[in-house]
Amino acid sequence: MDQQLRKRMEQFVEENIVEFHRARAANLANLKLGVLLKGKNPYLFRAKNYDSAPDLIRALLDARLSSSEEGSFGMFMEDLAIFVAEQTGNGQKSGVTGVDIELTRNGVRYLIAVKSGKNWGNASQHAALKKNFDTAVRVLRQSKRVGELQPTLGICYGNFKTVHKAGHLHIGGQSFWDLLSGDAEFYTQIVVPLGHRAKEFNEVFEVEKAKTYNRMTTEFGVNYCTASGAIDWKKLVEFVSRNMD
Repeated sequence: MDQQLRKRMEQFVEENIVEFHRARAANLANLKLGVLLKGKNPYLFRAKNYDSAPDLIRALLDARLSSSEEGSFGMFMEDLAIFVAEQTGNGQKSGVTGVDIELTRNGVRYLIAVKSGKNWGNASQHAALKKNFDTAVRVLRQSKRVGELQPTLGICYGNFKTVHKAGHLHIGGQSFWDLLSGDAEFYTQIVVPLGHRAKEFNEVFEVEKAKTYNRMTTEFGVNYCTASGAIDWKKLVEFVSRNMD
């Protein structure tokens, strides 16, 4: 990897990963029990035999955090991809609907929609992506100087073959970062700056998580447990699913 690109990438990661960690802690501090309960399936947790209120709250909280972190970290990775493309000198953030990056390599203009992982959307979202690609190509080809266009779905991580699928290039993991940076080993270098201060950030997060867990367990016991301490599943299901009218 070019040393200057490495330094710029490391600086970008160190400056921007702070927001990811800040958002993790803020998500906990601002989370309400009602929001946590409404967002999960009580029937599923009953079927899994959660009889302990602390165990149930921990499971609900962990599930929510996992989903939230995937989303916020995915946005960070997408921003990093745009930054890397810009730093190579051939890429730029696109103004075309549904396209994140426009990058020229070997005379080919890549129209790249960036997604963090393989399981990024449902069938309608995949259809919308294809429509956006088709529209972008049709509009850009009105210019005689546009050259060769290649709609591309770029996935930030994962191990799969580069293929043409649904009319566009499907590329991910090592090959995706190679396309952006021009360096086949770039994908392994991203992980280095992510570890800087990770222990420090995680210690702050764990303190906030423990406080949130304790707060919600106490509140849940007051509102959704019987006098004997058992979970009142009927009351919980009514809270989550009862008609509002």
